[in-house]
Amino acid sequence: MRDKENAIAVFETKRIRRTWYNEEWWFSVVDVVGALTESSEPRRYWSDLKIKIKEEGGIEQYDKIVQLKLFAEDGKLRETDCSNTEGLFRIIQSIPSKKAEPFKLWLAKTGYERIQEIENPELLYSRAKRYYEIKGYSEDWIAKRIRGTIIRLDLTDEWNKRGIKKSKDYAILTDEISKATFDVTTKEHKIIKNLDPRFKNQNIRDNMTDVELVFTMLGELSTKEITKERDSKDFPNLKKDANDGGTVSGNARKELESIIKKKVVSKENRFDLTNRKRIEKH
Repeated sequence: MRDKENAIAVFETKRIRRTWYNEEWWFSVVDVVGALTESSEPRRYWSDLKIKIKEEGGIEQYDKIVQLKLFAEDGKLRETDCSNTEGLFRIIQSIPSKKAEPFKLWLAKTGYERIQEIENPELLYSRAKRYYEIKGYSEDWIAKRIRGTIIRLDLTDEWNKRGIKKSKDYAILTDEISKATFDVTTKEHKIIKNLDPRFKNQNIRDNMTDVELVFTMLGELSTKEITKERDSKDFPNLKKDANDGGTVSGNARKELESIIKKKVVSKENRFDLTNRKRIEKH
């Protein structure tokens, strides 16, 4: 129940479903539409609005909309159109509503936690630590996961400053690091861990072992340092940096594998990691 409760935000008594994806909150667009309009059928309203946005040339907004699994009214997880804070601000502009400005303030306050975390990483640590403790991860794993999150945020901020704006470009660059680090794409990595790649909020990092997390950190940290040293700009150059950064980590991974005589990429997933902690306690 705690996971379900944490995935609900409330705006003026209206419940807004959300999920943690790509290190930020993503909100149900249908729920937002329901909170802003008087429509008795917010799904139909959103369907019509999508057509209108497309006709008006707002194709770029679709980079800010992804289908993620959220709990439906029947208690089951179902794929739902979701958007992050930036995307919602754009969508709200297309909705005539007297609640638009109060909602923007509410949304900004919700996103303010992210700003605080950038300014004070200790807040990120404490919030994330509580989140993973609830899920049953070990202290050592949590420390590595949070450190990796900070490294990841530093890298994506660097990419943003150098011209990367679209979600799909972030995904391609991330995949480039993964391929060079582990010799598998993010999608292939999920399959190895028995995750369904269609469900985007099944975060591969939440299913990594300690060793996989460490090599992921090395690949992303190396990429950031290479990018800064080269002062790279634009997607093609940043993609090369991502490959080179991942290669640094990949070479280290291969050297370790030659000594320990086994692959670093593991079938272990979140359930194995959290069950192991429970077994160790008893």
